[in-house]
Amino acid sequence: MTNSPLSLNRIFKVWLPLAASWLLMGMEMPILSAVVARLVDPEINLAAYGGIVFPLALIIEAPVIMLLAASTALSKDWASYKKLRNYMVLAGGLLTALHLLVALTPLYYSFAVGLLGAPVEIIEPARIGLIIMTPWTWTIAYRRLNQGVMIRFGHSNIIGIGTTVRLGMDILVLAVGYYLKLPGIVVATSAVAAGVTAEAIYIGFRVQPVLRVDLKPAPVVQPALTYRGFASFYLPLVMTSLLTLLILPMGSAALSRMPLALESLAVWPVVSGFIFMLRSMGVAFNEVVVALLDEPLSTKPLRRYALLLTVGTTGALLLIALTPLSRFWLVDVSALSPTLFVLARNGLWIGVLLPGLNSLQSWYQGALLNSGKTRGISEAVALYLVVTGLSLWGGVAWGGMTGLYVGLIAFSFGMLIQTFWLWVRSRHVLRALCERDNCLEESA
Repeated sequence: MTNSPLSLNRIFKVWLPLAASWLLMGMEMPILSAVVARLVDPEINLAAYGGIVFPLALIIEAPVIMLLAASTALSKDWASYKKLRNYMVLAGGLLTALHLLVALTPLYYSFAVGLLGAPVEIIEPARIGLIIMTPWTWTIAYRRLNQGVMIRFGHSNIIGIGTTVRLGMDILVLAVGYYLKLPGIVVATSAVAAGVTAEAIYIGFRVQPVLRVDLKPAPVVQPALTYRGFASFYLPLVMTSLLTLLILPMGSAALSRMPLALESLAVWPVVSGFIFMLRSMGVAFNEVVVALLDEPLSTKPLRRYALLLTVGTTGALLLIALTPLSRFWLVDVSALSPTLFVLARNGLWIGVLLPGLNSLQSWYQGALLNSGKTRGISEAVALYLVVTGLSLWGGVAWGGMTGLYVGLIAFSFGMLIQTFWLWVRSRHVLRALCERDNCLEESA
Protein backbone atom coordinates (compact mmCIF):
# COMPACT_ATOMS: atom_id res chain seq x y z
CA MET A 1 0.00 0.00 0.00
CA THR A 2 1.48 3.37 -1.08
CA ASN A 3 1.61 6.23 1.38
CA SER A 4 -0.40 9.30 0.34
CA PRO A 5 1.43 12.66 0.13
CA LEU A 6 0.89 15.12 2.93
CA SER A 7 -1.98 17.35 1.78
CA LEU A 8 -1.89 21.15 1.80
CA ASN A 9 -5.18 20.98 3.67
CA ARG A 10 -3.56 19.04 6.54
CA ILE A 11 -0.63 21.46 6.64
CA PHE A 12 -3.11 24.32 6.77
CA LYS A 13 -4.97 22.73 9.69
CA VAL A 14 -1.75 22.42 11.70
CA TRP A 15 -0.47 25.86 10.66
CA LEU A 16 -3.69 27.85 11.15
CA PRO A 17 -3.95 27.76 14.97
CA LEU A 18 -0.23 28.47 15.28
CA ALA A 19 -0.48 31.33 12.78
CA ALA A 20 -3.54 32.68 14.61
CA SER A 21 -1.59 32.54 17.86
CA TRP A 22 1.40 34.37 16.39
CA LEU A 23 -0.89 36.88 14.67
CA LEU A 24 -2.71 37.65 17.90
CA MET A 25 0.66 38.00 19.61
CA GLY A 26 1.75 40.27 16.79
CA MET A 27 -1.32 42.44 17.36
CA GLU A 28 -0.16 43.15 20.89
CA MET A 29 2.44 45.75 19.94
CA PRO A 30 0.18 47.71 17.54
CA ILE A 31 -2.65 47.75 20.11
CA LEU A 32 -0.27 48.91 22.85
CA SER A 33 1.12 51.59 20.54
CA ALA A 34 -2.37 52.78 19.58
CA VAL A 35 -3.36 53.25 23.23
CA VAL A 36 -0.07 54.82 24.36
CA ALA A 37 -0.22 57.21 21.38
CA ARG A 38 -3.50 58.57 22.81
CA LEU A 39 -2.11 59.23 26.30
CA VAL A 40 0.13 62.02 27.59
CA ASP A 41 3.63 62.35 26.07
CA PRO A 42 3.16 59.62 23.45
CA GLU A 43 6.59 59.99 21.84
CA ILE A 44 8.41 59.63 25.16
CA ASN A 45 6.39 56.62 26.31
CA LEU A 46 6.47 54.84 22.94
CA ALA A 47 10.22 55.39 22.74
CA ALA A 48 10.71 54.16 26.33
CA TYR A 49 8.88 50.91 25.60
CA GLY A 50 10.21 50.25 22.11
CA GLY A 51 13.70 51.60 22.68
CA ILE A 52 14.60 50.24 26.14
CA VAL A 53 12.03 48.03 27.90
CA PHE A 54 11.16 45.64 25.10
CA PRO A 55 14.75 45.05 23.84
CA LEU A 56 16.12 44.48 27.35
CA ALA A 57 13.28 42.15 28.34
CA LEU A 58 13.80 40.10 25.18
CA ILE A 59 17.57 39.84 25.69
CA ILE A 60 17.08 38.57 29.24
CA GLU A 61 14.61 35.88 28.12
CA ALA A 62 16.85 34.69 25.23
CA PRO A 63 17.91 31.38 26.88
CA VAL A 64 14.28 30.22 27.13
CA ILE A 65 12.74 31.62 23.97
CA MET A 66 13.60 28.54 21.88
CA LEU A 67 11.91 26.16 24.33
CA LEU A 68 8.94 26.00 21.96
CA ALA A 69 11.03 24.51 19.16
CA ALA A 70 12.97 22.27 21.57
CA SER A 71 9.84 20.97 23.27
CA THR A 72 8.13 20.32 19.92
CA ALA A 73 11.13 18.32 18.73
CA LEU A 74 12.13 16.52 21.96
CA SER A 75 9.04 16.04 24.18
CA LYS A 76 8.38 12.56 22.83
CA ASP A 77 8.12 10.78 26.18
CA TRP A 78 7.70 11.65 29.87
CA ALA A 79 11.38 11.35 30.79
CA SER A 80 12.40 13.78 28.01
CA TYR A 81 9.72 16.26 29.03
CA LYS A 82 10.88 16.20 32.67
CA LYS A 83 14.42 17.09 31.61
CA LEU A 84 13.13 20.02 29.59
CA ARG A 85 10.92 21.08 32.51
CA ASN A 86 13.86 21.02 34.92
CA TYR A 87 15.78 23.29 32.56
CA MET A 88 12.77 25.61 32.28
CA VAL A 89 12.40 25.98 36.06
CA LEU A 90 16.11 26.63 36.64
CA ALA A 91 16.63 28.98 33.69
CA GLY A 92 13.36 30.83 34.29
CA GLY A 93 14.22 31.46 37.94
CA LEU A 94 17.78 32.62 37.28
CA LEU A 95 16.74 34.89 34.42
CA THR A 96 13.96 36.46 36.50
CA ALA A 97 16.55 37.23 39.17
CA LEU A 98 18.75 38.79 36.48
CA HIS A 99 15.80 40.88 35.27
CA LEU A 100 15.31 42.26 38.79
CA LEU A 101 19.05 42.86 39.16
CA VAL A 102 19.10 44.97 36.01
CA ALA A 103 15.88 46.85 36.80
CA LEU A 104 16.58 47.64 40.46
CA THR A 105 20.30 48.40 40.51
CA PRO A 106 22.69 50.85 38.81
CA LEU A 107 23.21 48.18 36.13
CA TYR A 108 20.13 49.66 34.49
CA TYR A 109 21.91 52.94 33.78
CA SER A 110 24.89 51.05 32.38
CA PHE A 111 22.58 49.53 29.78
CA ALA A 112 20.13 52.37 29.14
CA VAL A 113 22.61 55.26 29.18
CA GLY A 114 26.04 53.72 28.60
CA LEU A 115 25.16 51.02 26.09
CA LEU A 116 21.96 52.19 24.40
CA GLY A 117 22.67 55.93 24.64
CA ALA A 118 18.91 56.49 24.91
CA PRO A 119 17.49 60.03 24.97
CA VAL A 120 17.49 61.34 28.55
CA GLU A 121 13.74 61.89 28.68
CA ILE A 122 12.94 58.18 28.31
CA ILE A 123 15.42 56.79 30.87
CA GLU A 124 13.29 56.92 34.04
CA PRO A 125 9.94 56.02 32.43
CA ALA A 126 11.59 52.96 30.89
CA ARG A 127 12.99 51.85 34.26
CA ILE A 128 9.50 51.86 35.77
CA GLY A 129 8.29 49.80 32.81
CA LEU A 130 11.11 47.28 33.16
CA ILE A 131 10.25 46.70 36.83
CA ILE A 132 6.61 46.08 35.95
CA MET A 133 7.71 43.54 33.29
CA THR A 134 9.33 41.24 35.90
CA PRO A 135 6.91 38.26 35.34
CA TRP A 136 7.72 38.20 31.61
CA THR A 137 10.59 35.69 31.44
CA TRP A 138 9.33 32.88 33.70
CA THR A 139 5.79 32.93 32.34
CA ILE A 140 7.05 32.76 28.75
CA ALA A 141 9.43 29.90 29.58
CA TYR A 142 6.58 27.91 31.16
CA ARG A 143 4.19 28.64 28.31
CA ARG A 144 6.58 27.77 25.50
CA LEU A 145 7.64 24.47 27.10
CA ASN A 146 4.04 23.28 27.32
CA GLN A 147 2.98 24.68 23.97
CA GLY A 148 5.64 22.46 22.39
CA VAL A 149 4.06 19.39 23.99
CA MET A 150 0.67 20.42 22.63
CA ILE A 151 2.04 20.78 19.10
CA ARG A 152 3.87 17.45 19.35
CA PHE A 153 0.64 15.61 20.24
CA GLY A 154 -1.70 17.42 17.87
CA HIS A 155 -3.35 19.97 20.17
CA SER A 156 -2.11 23.16 18.52
CA ASN A 157 -5.64 24.60 18.53
CA ILE A 158 -5.31 25.21 22.28
CA ILE A 159 -2.41 27.58 21.62
CA GLY A 160 -4.56 30.02 19.66
CA ILE A 161 -7.12 30.11 22.48
CA GLY A 162 -4.32 30.83 24.96
CA THR A 163 -3.13 33.77 22.89
CA THR A 164 -6.71 35.06 22.77
CA VAL A 165 -6.75 34.94 26.59
CA ARG A 166 -3.50 36.92 26.62
CA LEU A 167 -4.78 39.53 24.17
CA GLY A 168 -8.07 39.82 26.06
CA MET A 169 -6.19 40.55 29.28
CA ASP A 170 -4.02 43.07 27.41
CA ILE A 171 -7.10 44.92 26.19
CA LEU A 172 -8.73 44.89 29.62
CA VAL A 173 -5.67 46.37 31.34
CA LEU A 174 -5.15 48.88 28.51
CA ALA A 175 -8.78 50.00 28.80
CA VAL A 176 -8.46 50.51 32.57
CA GLY A 177 -5.17 52.37 32.16
CA TYR A 178 -6.61 54.56 29.43
CA TYR A 179 -9.69 55.35 31.52
CA LEU A 180 -7.53 56.29 34.52
CA LYS A 181 -5.14 58.28 32.26
CA LEU A 182 -2.09 56.54 33.71
CA PRO A 183 1.37 57.12 32.17
CA GLY A 184 1.69 55.29 28.85
CA ILE A 185 4.68 53.20 29.89
CA VAL A 186 2.82 51.98 33.00
CA VAL A 187 -0.26 51.10 30.95
CA ALA A 188 1.73 49.26 28.26
CA THR A 189 3.98 47.19 30.53
CA SER A 190 1.17 46.37 32.98
CA ALA A 191 -0.89 45.05 30.06
CA VAL A 192 1.97 42.90 28.75
CA ALA A 193 2.83 41.50 32.19
CA ALA A 194 -0.80 40.68 32.95
CA GLY A 195 -1.34 39.20 29.49
CA VAL A 196 1.60 36.76 29.56
CA THR A 197 0.69 35.71 33.11
CA ALA A 198 -2.93 35.01 32.17
CA GLU A 199 -1.83 33.00 29.11
CA ALA A 200 0.65 30.94 31.15
CA ILE A 201 -2.05 30.09 33.71
CA TYR A 202 -4.45 29.04 30.96
CA ILE A 203 -1.84 26.89 29.20
CA GLY A 204 -0.92 25.33 32.55
CA PHE A 205 -4.49 24.14 33.03
CA ARG A 206 -4.98 22.96 29.45
CA VAL A 207 -1.71 21.02 29.22
CA GLN A 208 -2.55 18.71 32.14
CA PRO A 209 -4.83 16.34 30.13
CA VAL A 210 -2.25 16.26 27.32
CA LEU A 211 0.47 15.27 29.78
CA ARG A 212 -1.75 12.64 31.39
CA VAL A 213 -3.40 11.11 28.31
CA ASP A 214 -0.80 11.60 25.55
CA LEU A 215 2.66 12.13 26.98
CA LYS A 216 2.91 9.84 29.99
CA PRO A 217 1.73 6.70 28.10
CA ALA A 218 3.94 7.51 25.06
CA PRO A 219 6.58 4.88 24.20
CA VAL A 220 9.93 5.43 25.88
CA VAL A 221 12.42 6.98 23.49
CA GLN A 222 15.56 4.96 22.80
CA PRO A 223 18.25 6.06 23.26
CA ALA A 224 16.96 8.15 26.15
CA LEU A 225 17.44 11.90 26.04
CA THR A 226 20.31 12.87 28.33
CA TYR A 227 21.18 16.30 29.68
CA ARG A 228 24.29 16.17 27.51
CA GLY A 229 22.18 15.36 24.47
CA PHE A 230 19.74 18.13 25.32
CA ALA A 231 22.60 20.60 25.74
CA SER A 232 24.14 19.71 22.37
CA PHE A 233 20.73 20.22 20.74
CA TYR A 234 19.68 23.31 22.66
CA LEU A 235 22.86 25.36 23.13
CA PRO A 236 23.05 26.31 19.43
CA LEU A 237 19.41 27.38 19.69
CA VAL A 238 20.19 29.52 22.75
CA MET A 239 23.01 31.17 20.84
CA THR A 240 20.63 31.63 17.93
CA SER A 241 18.01 33.42 20.02
CA LEU A 242 20.63 35.43 21.93
CA LEU A 243 22.33 36.63 18.75
CA THR A 244 18.97 37.37 17.13
CA LEU A 245 17.74 39.39 20.08
CA LEU A 246 21.04 41.23 20.54
CA ILE A 247 20.22 43.12 17.39
CA LEU A 248 17.26 44.82 19.12
CA PRO A 249 19.31 46.79 21.67
CA MET A 250 21.91 47.34 18.96
CA GLY A 251 19.16 48.83 16.82
CA SER A 252 17.95 51.03 19.68
CA ALA A 253 21.50 52.21 20.38
CA ALA A 254 22.02 53.02 16.69
CA LEU A 255 18.68 54.82 16.30
CA SER A 256 19.51 56.89 19.40
CA ARG A 257 22.65 58.15 17.66
CA MET A 258 21.18 59.05 14.26
CA PRO A 259 19.02 61.91 12.96
CA LEU A 260 15.45 62.15 14.33
CA ALA A 261 16.34 59.84 17.23
CA LEU A 262 13.24 60.36 19.38
CA GLU A 263 10.89 60.21 16.38
CA SER A 264 12.55 57.05 15.07
CA LEU A 265 12.36 55.33 18.46
CA ALA A 266 8.70 56.35 18.80
CA VAL A 267 7.74 55.04 15.34
CA TRP A 268 9.86 51.88 15.60
CA PRO A 269 7.39 49.82 17.72
CA VAL A 270 4.50 50.89 15.46
CA VAL A 271 6.21 49.89 12.19
CA SER A 272 8.01 46.80 13.46
CA GLY A 273 4.89 45.67 15.30
CA PHE A 274 2.76 45.96 12.17
CA ILE A 275 5.32 44.18 9.98
CA PHE A 276 5.60 41.46 12.60
CA MET A 277 1.89 40.70 12.26
CA LEU A 278 2.63 39.64 8.67
CA ARG A 279 5.95 38.03 9.58
CA SER A 280 4.10 35.91 12.15
CA MET A 281 2.46 33.93 9.33
CA GLY A 282 5.90 32.64 8.38
CA VAL A 283 7.25 32.33 11.91
CA ALA A 284 4.40 29.93 12.76
CA PHE A 285 5.46 27.66 9.90
CA ASN A 286 8.68 26.68 11.71
CA GLU A 287 6.93 24.38 14.20
CA VAL A 288 4.75 22.97 11.40
CA VAL A 289 7.86 21.84 9.52
CA VAL A 290 9.40 20.35 12.67
CA ALA A 291 6.21 18.44 13.48
CA LEU A 292 5.30 17.17 9.98
CA LEU A 293 8.57 16.65 8.12
CA ASP A 294 9.00 13.16 9.58
CA GLU A 295 5.93 11.99 7.68
CA PRO A 296 6.49 10.19 4.35
CA LEU A 297 5.97 12.26 1.18
CA SER A 298 5.89 15.50 3.16
CA THR A 299 8.83 17.37 1.62
CA LYS A 300 7.24 18.68 -1.55
CA PRO A 301 3.93 19.83 0.01
CA LEU A 302 5.74 21.63 2.84
CA ARG A 303 8.08 23.32 0.37
CA ARG A 304 5.11 24.43 -1.73
CA TYR A 305 3.38 25.82 1.35
CA ALA A 306 6.52 27.80 2.25
CA LEU A 307 6.52 29.41 -1.20
CA LEU A 308 2.82 30.25 -0.93
CA LEU A 309 3.45 31.94 2.42
CA THR A 310 6.41 33.85 0.99
CA VAL A 311 4.43 35.25 -1.93
CA GLY A 312 1.27 35.86 0.10
CA THR A 313 2.84 37.79 2.98
CA THR A 314 5.06 39.90 0.71
CA GLY A 315 2.07 40.74 -1.48
CA ALA A 316 -0.02 41.69 1.54
CA LEU A 317 2.57 44.19 2.81
CA LEU A 318 2.96 45.66 -0.69
CA LEU A 319 -0.81 46.09 -0.98
CA ILE A 320 -1.01 47.91 2.34
CA ALA A 321 1.96 50.18 1.58
CA LEU A 322 0.52 51.05 -1.85
CA THR A 323 -3.03 51.87 -0.78
CA PRO A 324 -4.88 54.09 1.74
CA LEU A 325 -4.79 51.10 4.10
CA SER A 326 -1.45 52.43 5.34
CA ARG A 327 -3.04 55.73 6.38
CA PHE A 328 -5.92 53.89 8.01
CA TRP A 329 -3.59 51.78 10.13
CA LEU A 330 -0.90 54.33 10.93
CA VAL A 331 -3.12 57.38 11.48
CA ASP A 332 -6.64 56.22 12.29
CA VAL A 333 -5.66 53.16 14.34
CA SER A 334 -2.14 53.96 15.60
CA ALA A 335 -2.83 57.70 16.07
CA LEU A 336 0.48 58.85 14.62
CA SER A 337 0.92 62.54 13.89
CA PRO A 338 1.27 63.65 10.23
CA THR A 339 5.07 63.85 10.57
CA LEU A 340 5.37 60.43 12.16
CA PHE A 341 2.93 58.98 9.59
CA VAL A 342 5.26 59.90 6.70
CA LEU A 343 8.17 58.34 8.58
CA ALA A 344 6.21 55.15 9.27
CA ARG A 345 4.78 54.76 5.75
CA ASN A 346 8.26 55.00 4.24
CA GLY A 347 9.34 52.39 6.78
CA LEU A 348 6.73 49.94 5.47
CA TRP A 349 8.24 50.19 1.99
CA ILE A 350 11.74 49.58 3.29
CA GLY A 351 10.65 46.50 5.28
CA VAL A 352 8.65 44.91 2.45
CA LEU A 353 10.93 41.84 2.18
CA LEU A 354 10.79 40.89 5.86
CA PRO A 355 7.56 38.81 5.95
CA GLY A 356 8.54 36.66 2.96
CA LEU A 357 12.05 36.09 4.29
CA ASN A 358 10.57 34.78 7.54
CA SER A 359 8.54 32.17 5.62
CA LEU A 360 11.61 30.91 3.78
CA GLN A 361 13.65 30.86 6.97
CA SER A 362 11.04 28.71 8.71
CA TRP A 363 11.26 26.16 5.89
CA TYR A 364 15.05 25.88 5.93
CA GLN A 365 15.37 26.22 9.71
CA GLY A 366 12.56 23.74 10.37
CA ALA A 367 14.34 21.16 8.21
CA LEU A 368 17.57 21.66 10.18
CA LEU A 369 15.72 21.43 13.50
CA ASN A 370 13.93 18.27 12.42
CA SER A 371 17.24 16.67 11.50
CA GLY A 372 18.88 17.75 14.78
CA LYS A 373 21.59 19.68 12.88
CA THR A 374 21.15 23.04 14.61
CA ARG A 375 24.66 24.43 14.11
CA GLY A 376 23.76 25.90 10.72
CA ILE A 377 21.01 27.92 12.39
CA SER A 378 23.50 29.52 14.78
CA GLU A 379 25.87 30.28 11.91
CA ALA A 380 23.08 31.97 9.96
CA VAL A 381 22.11 34.12 12.95
CA ALA A 382 25.75 35.07 13.55
CA LEU A 383 25.93 36.28 9.94
CA TYR A 384 22.68 38.17 10.45
CA LEU A 385 24.11 39.86 13.54
CA VAL A 386 27.37 40.82 11.82
CA VAL A 387 25.74 42.14 8.64
CA THR A 388 23.01 44.05 10.49
CA GLY A 389 25.47 45.40 13.05
CA LEU A 390 27.88 46.63 10.38
CA SER A 391 25.03 48.25 8.48
CA LEU A 392 23.86 50.04 11.63
CA TRP A 393 27.41 51.13 12.42
CA GLY A 394 27.75 52.51 8.90
CA GLY A 395 24.53 54.47 9.33
CA VAL A 396 25.73 55.98 12.60
CA ALA A 397 29.15 56.83 11.12
CA TRP A 398 27.54 58.46 8.09
CA GLY A 399 24.89 60.33 10.04
CA GLY A 400 23.07 61.41 6.88
CA MET A 401 19.91 59.26 7.01
CA THR A 402 16.99 59.06 9.41
CA GLY A 403 17.59 56.35 12.00
CA LEU A 404 14.35 54.44 11.30
CA TYR A 405 15.27 54.01 7.64
CA VAL A 406 18.80 52.84 8.41
CA GLY A 407 17.45 50.37 10.97
CA LEU A 408 14.96 48.80 8.55
CA ILE A 409 17.52 48.63 5.73
CA ALA A 410 20.00 46.96 8.09
CA PHE A 411 17.45 44.41 9.35
CA SER A 412 16.31 43.58 5.82
CA PHE A 413 19.83 43.11 4.49
CA GLY A 414 20.80 41.02 7.52
CA MET A 415 17.76 38.76 7.14
CA LEU A 416 18.48 38.32 3.44
CA ILE A 417 21.99 37.04 4.20
CA GLN A 418 20.65 34.87 7.04
CA THR A 419 18.09 33.27 4.71
CA PHE A 420 20.74 32.59 2.10
CA TRP A 421 22.97 30.82 4.63
CA LEU A 422 20.08 28.73 5.96
CA TRP A 423 19.43 27.65 2.37
CA VAL A 424 23.09 26.68 1.96
CA ARG A 425 23.25 24.71 5.21
CA SER A 426 19.90 22.94 4.73
CA ARG A 427 20.50 21.77 1.16
CA HIS A 428 21.97 18.38 2.10
CA VAL A 429 19.12 17.76 4.57
CA LEU A 430 16.48 18.67 2.00
CA ARG A 431 18.24 16.58 -0.65
CA ALA A 432 18.09 13.53 1.64
CA LEU A 433 14.41 14.19 2.32
CA CYS A 434 13.72 14.47 -1.40
CA GLU A 435 15.46 11.15 -1.97
CA ARG A 436 13.29 9.64 0.76
CA ASP A 437 10.14 11.03 -0.83
CA ASN A 438 11.23 10.57 -4.47
CA CYS A 439 10.73 14.26 -5.20
CA LEU A 440 12.91 16.60 -7.21
CA GLU A 441 15.04 18.99 -5.20
CA GLU A 442 14.27 21.89 -7.58
CA SER A 443 14.32 25.07 -5.55
CA ALA A 444 14.75 23.40 -2.17
